[in-house]
Amino acid sequence: MADPTTFAAEAMEHMPALYSAAMRMTRNPADAEDLVQETYLRAYRGFSGFREGTNLKAWLYRILTNTYINRYRAKQRRPDETHLDDIEDFYLYRRLGGLEGARATRSAEDELLDQFSEAEVKEAVEALPEQFRIAVLLADVEGFSYKEIAEILDVPIGTVMSRLHRGRKGLQKRLYEFATDRRMIGDPAGNPPEGVEQEEVPTSG
Repeated sequence: MADPTTFAAEAMEHMPALYSAAMRMTRNPADAEDLVQETYLRAYRGFSGFREGTNLKAWLYRILTNTYINRYRAKQRRPDETHLDDIEDFYLYRRLGGLEGARATRSAEDELLDQFSEAEVKEAVEALPEQFRIAVLLADVEGFSYKEIAEILDVPIGTVMSRLHRGRKGLQKRLYEFATDRRMIGDPAGNPPEGVEQEEVPTSG
């Protein structure tokens, strides 16, 4: 059992990271501030139930995520007020395979995705269904493990893995189609990318 008198010293250092996560969830500065404030209020009230020695950051993120899901997602209280560039660096999204996938063999499509700007990748993330978007945020931006995400979302690890797989594949599919439309890669008919001349095959005789 944690001592509530130590709450400020132990929990407040995580506030900047929690606010960044709240911004990604709500996409609205005012709602992000409200979400963090409510998260800390709930955390303070429940701090005596926190087990010292366990992951405080994951515990706070669980409160933040549950508060968002239960209150803010349904309300949509204000229209989005934030430009994508106002949100901090999402560089891990550009890996699109997460921390584990970055170490695996990368395909030609994966290499292509590295050419997209941060804003383009963020827009693709924004288009993901909510449950996949939150899973990708927690794994590929916040760096939580499958086990930690399962505890934060209160779902089985298998569900986390499924949501991450589908979320990452959704990102890849959306950006791959975007690249095809922009002629960054050849189309299915075999036409080369824009600006790339097709090599002539010499004819015999």
